[in-house]
Amino acid sequence: MPRRAQQPIFRPLEQLRAHELVAEQIRRQVALRLVSPGQSLPPERELARLFGVGRATVQQAIELLEREQLLESRRGRSGGTFVVGSTQGDETPVGVLDRVRKEREAILEALVFRAELEPAAAAAAAGARRQPDLAAMKAACRAAAATEDDAEFMEHDTELHLALGRATGNRYFAESLERLRLVLNDALVALPDSALWHARSNREHELLLHALDAGDGRAARRAMEIHVAHTDQSVRALLAAL
Repeated sequence: MPRRAQQPIFRPLEQLRAHELVAEQIRRQVALRLVSPGQSLPPERELARLFGVGRATVQQAIELLEREQLLESRRGRSGGTFVVGSTQGDETPVGVLDRVRKEREAILEALVFRAELEPAAAAAAAGARRQPDLAAMKAACRAAAATEDDAEFMEHDTELHLALGRATGNRYFAESLERLRLVLNDALVALPDSALWHARSNREHELLLHALDAGDGRAARRAMEIHVAHTDQSVRALLAAL
């Protein structure tokens, strides 16, 4: 008698509502440190336009994130919706280093993946980038070079790398670069802040942008290989010291 095949176990899917999707995007922006505690979000009307939803949906998302103690709405002339918490938890130097220590293996795996992914993304972006992509990357590069504040530098550095992913025109590059950044951000934030490190990163960004502007895939790949290798060395030194 033939053996009956075992039935696969399927579970009902949970259909996320629009405000939950909006809330998740805001969480990711906070997790990437593109919006830091103390900073305000755009007005509700602008958020509704950016997300392509109604203001009521945005208001529901904000209410959800207020219950999570991630956002706070303030009234008055200087009011708005402000980030008051962090998706990661303790944002003190000790808290960040503790998370880096706990996530050591994931960070090491991400470094190996990044060494392959980002140079390939840079080469792809050199052939696919459009003028708005170049403008976004140049703006991020200028902003990073203009600040001496480490948190602001990291915000613009993240903007540049995410814009590179979008410039490839390939959703998998873009999604993978964002995922990598989520894993590596604590380690990058924990690196010793110095003008020398900022200056080196800015020079490497400029070389990358020159290659992208010229549409030179080989030069873009090489520029990113150098940039990634330097960051890899710094992060591994940090992990070894913990």
